[in-house]
Amino acid sequence: MTKSPDAGRDTPTVRQTLREATTDSHRRVDAIYADFALDSPTDYRAFLTAHARALAGLEAAAQPDAPRLPLLAQDLAALGQPMPAPLPLEANAADGFHWGLRYALEGSRLGGAMLSRQVGPDLPRAYLSAAHGKGEWIAFQRALDSAAAEGGEGWLDDAVQGAQAAFALFADAGQQASAHG
Repeated sequence: MTKSPDAGRDTPTVRQTLREATTDSHRRVDAIYADFALDSPTDYRAFLTAHARALAGLEAAAQPDAPRLPLLAQDLAALGQPMPAPLPLEANAADGFHWGLRYALEGSRLGGAMLSRQVGPDLPRAYLSAAHGKGEWIAFQRALDSAAAEGGEGWLDDAVQGAQAAFALFADAGQQASAHG
């Protein structure tokens, strides 16, 4: 079936709704992590440690198709840094909540690919370089839309809460790393 150019124009996609609902949280996280110089071994180690504290709980709950925590552990080990204790994530069994977590995690893969260019030449970059393969981002968006269509009433609200929870965990981890650095 072919959609007309105007089809769905008045109805935002799930991704658009999530992006609009999390814009301020996303900007806050970006501002917190902007203070880390990724070409500095000390700052980069702190950056990766903060990400590990957030990512561990998020991936455990969201169960993404391509987890990046092993890559992050590899990079930290190469820097002589052990894996830190994860920050706690409030339990929520709602399907939409888990999709919101996945939305934030998959989006962070897009950002990581851009940040990997800032990493110093002698520093490990497996975690940040773990970009989506060809068609993976589109496939994720389709799966997100399908889950939303099947999710019923309240699913999108749960997804927004999940995405917000993911951004909050990354923000908390970044702020703690900045306070100790």
